[in-house]
Amino acid sequence: MMTAAMPHIDPKTVAGQRVAVLGAARSGQAAAALLRRNGAEVFVSDGGSISEEAKKSFQGEGIDFESGNHSPRSWEADLVVTSPGVPDTSLPIREAQQAGVPVISEIELASWFCRAKTLAITGSNGKTTTAHLLGHILRQAGHEVYVCGNVGLPFSTCADTASDTAMVVLEVSSFQLDHVDTFRPEVAVLLNITPDHLDRYANDIDRYAASKFRISEQQTQADHFIYSMDDERLVRSVREREQTGLPGPRALGITLSDSLTTDIDENRHQTAAGFLRNGNLMLCIDNKEDLLMHSNELALKGRHNVYNSLAAAVAARVVEVRSDVVRESLRSFEGVPHRLESVRDVDGVRYVNDSKATNVNAVWYALESFREPVVLIVGGRDKGNDYSSLVPLIQQRVRAVIAIGEAAPRIHHELGQHVQDAVIADTLADAVQLSQLLARTGDVVLLSPACSSFDMFDSFEDRGDQFRQLVSNL
Repeated sequence: MMTAAMPHIDPKTVAGQRVAVLGAARSGQAAAALLRRNGAEVFVSDGGSISEEAKKSFQGEGIDFESGNHSPRSWEADLVVTSPGVPDTSLPIREAQQAGVPVISEIELASWFCRAKTLAITGSNGKTTTAHLLGHILRQAGHEVYVCGNVGLPFSTCADTASDTAMVVLEVSSFQLDHVDTFRPEVAVLLNITPDHLDRYANDIDRYAASKFRISEQQTQADHFIYSMDDERLVRSVREREQTGLPGPRALGITLSDSLTTDIDENRHQTAAGFLRNGNLMLCIDNKEDLLMHSNELALKGRHNVYNSLAAAVAARVVEVRSDVVRESLRSFEGVPHRLESVRDVDGVRYVNDSKATNVNAVWYALESFREPVVLIVGGRDKGNDYSSLVPLIQQRVRAVIAIGEAAPRIHHELGQHVQDAVIADTLADAVQLSQLLARTGDVVLLSPACSSFDMFDSFEDRGDQFRQLVSNL
């Protein structure tokens, strides 16, 4: 993975510079608007189609654009800003890098203009929930808060308008981190690293992990880096960085390890900032222990949400949110759309939308959260998935598998043999109808795809919204 080039223009003065923006979806539109209102000469290029709404917006702001191809104007610029959906193998990125034109991500661009404190969260799973949970805590503490990034509001939308007393909580993907250079969050959270998007990283998890770690590369001793101590790859990387002796952020670990459920020794006090003891969430910051609450009190259920809650709690505490505010916020949080979202009960069957589960590990976490028998709707565009890790939970908890999308034949072959019923559905509508036939009173019908949505839908949100609508029609 090629790293971002050092910008050869002053990041604070883009006025008059020729900037090409690759991609005309949400982040591309926001980046173009940010550049235009700061005086840049902006050109947007999308190899696919551009929505009519986006076209009207560009025309209203005097921004030139093209769709269906990438002309030389998309790389013959002073700066290229790329969207997460544009791979490094695309023509304009290759041409720009060959010509020495800096290529940066939208979050790098936005960070140039942001005066607010930035708290950034990444990981293969849990980053959406943790970002929204942290935003909820900070709002409850009375802060001006913007939750943006990978899902929802692009960073560029608020970067130059958020005040210097505000807090920006960013959900950050590996694709966005591939082209950062000066991006430096005061608080960085890396929740976990499991195989995901390996099709974009030559099926090399080390390259994928390296992209994730870029979240903390520019941090200093004044900053904080929060990571899972139960992830061997993360622990190894943190130790390697510490052994270099170079200045870096303060590393604070979160763990559910049994070794910390009864006590933590003096040495671990330096790194273990969040852990469990007898089912209680404990914080240990500046060598001071604080019993936060029992895990049963958390609004979000499931073992994986204990991690997410600990991560959000530690991040809030290091920016000086009081423990009582953290505690009440963790009790009152209502969750996020498309993540284990209960849609409706029909004839004693609960329908759950987990469309955000776009990798195998996310489905594992979802299945682990249920004790009821599950009818699982799974599939979409495969990203180099290994489904074998799901087999034990499939055998224990899943009554039927309904496979959809491009990956349906493979999923049916690999998982179908482990359940009572396994079928392939041509559409999501067919899958929902089949789920109603296969489910029994007391079951859960779970849409948890393990795959991207782009074979059948515009996005995972579109997939989840259609699932909601189909269930409401039952």
